[in-house]
Amino acid sequence: MLCEVDILGMPPKAKPKAIKEKGQGKKVKPVKKKLPKKEEKAAVVKKEAAPETLKPATEEIKVKAAEKTLPEENGGRYWEAVGRRKTAVARVRLFTRGEKGIWVNGKEYQAYFQYPGLFLIPEDPLKKMKSFERFRVTAHIYGGGKHAQAEALRHGISRALVKFNQDFRKRLKRAGFLTRDSRMKERKKFGLKGARRAPQWQKR
Repeated sequence: MLCEVDILGMPPKAKPKAIKEKGQGKKVKPVKKKLPKKEEKAAVVKKEAAPETLKPATEEIKVKAAEKTLPEENGGRYWEAVGRRKTAVARVRLFTRGEKGIWVNGKEYQAYFQYPGLFLIPEDPLKKMKSFERFRVTAHIYGGGKHAQAEALRHGISRALVKFNQDFRKRLKRAGFLTRDSRMKERKKFGLKGARRAPQWQKR
C-alpha cells in the first residue's frame, strides 16, 4: 500500500487515539441516602421550626405601652363615647385637663340648649358622680330635636364616665343613664290616618 507523503516528502504522523478509561466520560451523580419515612418527617419539621430571631424585651414593652396610651387632642388625653336617643347622635370626649365645662358643637351647652329644662339633662351624670368640675366635655351632636340631643348627650357622657372609671357603672346604671332609650315615633301605615288611627267609620 502507498502511504501519503507530505509536501516536504515526509510521511504524516499518525494521530494518537484518545483512550477513554471506564467511568471517565460519564457524570457521576451524588448518591442520596434514603432515610426511613419517620426520619424524613422529623428532618422536615426541624427545618420548618427553625428558631426565629427573638425580639428584645424593650420592644415588646414599647408596643404594649403604645396600645395602652389614650388618643390625644390638642395635647390632652381623652375618653370617647357615643350616645343616642331617637335619631340624635352625640360623640362625646371627656378631658381631665383644660377649662372645665361642657361644649356642644363649639358652643357652651347652656347657650346651645337655651332652656333650663334641657341644659340640666346633660349635667345629671356628672352631678350624680360629684365630678361636675372635674372634667372638660366636648360633644358633636347631629340629628333629632333639642330634647333628643340633650338625652343623647347625657347617654354619651355616662358611657365616657364608665370608660374613665369602671366603678361608676353601678350608680349610673341604677339611675338609668346607661340604658339606650329605644322609644321612637311609630311610622304611619297606609290606609290609616296615622300609626294606628283609623278613618272614622260610617254606617251609611
